[in-house]
Amino acid sequence: MTPVRGSAAVILGLVVSLAAQIPAKAQNGAASWYGSGHRTANGERFNPNGMTAAHRSLPFGTRVRVENKQTGRSVVVRINDRGPFVRGRIIDLSRGSARALGMGGTSYVSLHVID
Repeated sequence: MTPVRGSAAVILGLVVSLAAQIPAKAQNGAASWYGSGHRTANGERFNPNGMTAAHRSLPFGTRVRVENKQTGRSVVVRINDRGPFVRGRIIDLSRGSARALGMGGTSYVSLHVID
């Protein structure tokens, strides 16, 4: 009986680790913005006025609708960088997309991946 339990534990661990690697379709949390940099993680030149963002796990090129819960404004951004590297934040927006959302420093937002 012990080998069966051990095998089940291994399979369960594998399923949990694979689920952690699948990006979520929707998230809520804190967003920040950034306006400096030369190259993004995908190799393109950073455009601070562009409608782009950094996310920890979404694939490059993913389009995401970001809604500022305080202002009700929303914008569609393209993921082209990695981050944010501050605990508790779920996305870093370029300066242009943050302005379109009416953000100052940080804001509470919701993210929805556009298929």
